[in-house]
Amino acid sequence: MTTAIASAEARPRAETPAAAADKPGLAATPPLRRREMAFGMWVFLTTETLFFGVLFFAYAAMRFAHPAAFAAASRHTDVAMGTLNTAVLLTSSVTMALAVEAAEIGRARIAARLMTATLALGIVFLAIKGYAYHREYTEHLFPGAAFHFAGPLAGGAETFFWIYFVTTGFHALHLAIGVGVVGFMAWRLARGGLAAQSAASIVNAGLYWHFVDIVWIFLYPALYLVSRS
Repeated sequence: MTTAIASAEARPRAETPAAAADKPGLAATPPLRRREMAFGMWVFLTTETLFFGVLFFAYAAMRFAHPAAFAAASRHTDVAMGTLNTAVLLTSSVTMALAVEAAEIGRARIAARLMTATLALGIVFLAIKGYAYHREYTEHLFPGAAFHFAGPLAGGAETFFWIYFVTTGFHALHLAIGVGVVGFMAWRLARGGLAAQSAASIVNAGLYWHFVDIVWIFLYPALYLVSRS
């Protein structure tokens, strides 16, 4: 009897959610729950990859069909603003990665500040892109009745700008969603710390943010550097 009791006491007990919540950072979320959250996020990102994959396939097919027109149309995009936005997004990836690391080790205040910086950079990106859209609209580069492109390549150029506005528009929408999510999490962190916003959820937000950044890394050369290599 004594041996059985001792064996039972020595056997590791399953960690309860309440006990896990007392731990700092990522350890506050039970391992099984972390795996479930990560799996759900990766499934979601896979569907998003397929969505953007269709858009990139359309771009590749149309560029193959209209190589000269795509090169000519790309020269009408603002490469300076595209490059600036690339730098802004890469910087936001750094701040988001640092925020995730801070959350994982239980530094809620630092994580909140870094996430605030991340969303601010996201807003800067959207502001620059909005200004670029305005310029392109006033230059009659928006596809439709008002589209104007001199020369025999106008048809292929309009196809380029259809793809340009659709792909960058969907990217901007995804980034705006990311800004909203990161901003909400930063607000909860600032008010209630990691008890209000778990580190595991911040890790998932970081995955989403990096995904959006990676999409732009592919869009930037495809749309802005076609004829500038």
